[in-house]
Amino acid sequence: MKVRWAPLVLAVVLAAGLTVVLSGPDEVAPPRALEQAAEAVIRGLPKAAPVSIDVPKIEAKSSLIPLGLNADDTIEVPPVTRPMQAGWYVHGPAPGELGPSVILGHVDGNKQKGIFFRLKELAPGDQVSITREDGVTAEFAVTKVERVAKDRFPTDAVYGDTTEPELRLITCGGVFDKASRTYLDNVIVFARMTSSHSA
Repeated sequence: MKVRWAPLVLAVVLAAGLTVVLSGPDEVAPPRALEQAAEAVIRGLPKAAPVSIDVPKIEAKSSLIPLGLNADDTIEVPPVTRPMQAGWYVHGPAPGELGPSVILGHVDGNKQKGIFFRLKELAPGDQVSITREDGVTAEFAVTKVERVAKDRFPTDAVYGDTTEPELRLITCGGVFDKASRTYLDNVIVFARMTSSHSA
């Protein structure tokens, strides 16, 4: 996989360090408390490296290894000999931090299915959990899924600034070109943070 560098309505959002307490079954949280919770999610979390990812719908769980840039300025990918390993692009925001955090994984490799083999099955509203080294788990909801040709990779949409903490999950897709031994497309999942909590 070669990636070139350069509304979900929430009834109650509970951000890290903020708990909304209701004393009775018919009571609702005060509007200001909900407002503060939503503001906390929008501001995001402090930077902390992610340690694992869990995508329940597609049964994808993996630790996360750091990924940088290759000599040709393409993003590193996890070793193809370990297709079930996902990785986090370290030169971007950490998951939960303001901006788009990028996680990469193989669709297959070494004659085996990869961690993101079923990534294309995700749909808006599906959940993604990222556990971080600070003990906080950031929860995300998918907003859209796209399949795009690698030569038309939407760099700005994937890596451009955002006003909230967001997530991008990327793998290969489409037709496998035997001559170049690579897939011609990328599958990209876009998600936004909905809450965070202590792991």
